[in-house]
Amino acid sequence: MRKVRAVLVTAVVVLGTSLTIGATPAQADGERVAGIFRYEPDCERVGTQGVNQDWWNDYECEWEGRYRYFFLYA
Repeated sequence: MRKVRAVLVTAVVVLGTSLTIGATPAQADGERVAGIFRYEPDCERVGTQGVNQDWWNDYECEWEGRYRYFFLYA
């Protein structure tokens, strides 16, 4: 019974995470979500690193209040 419960809990967590990720806001101008961060300095650091590594040309860190996270759009 413990193993079954552990498997069910894991499945529920994975399903909840996938639904949350699928509900991220979309940008109208075609930018994609390149990261989700709790703190703005982390978002800015990764955005700058992406520009320096030629992963993207530009980026924007936006606070999404309904999710309470910073979204990195690139």
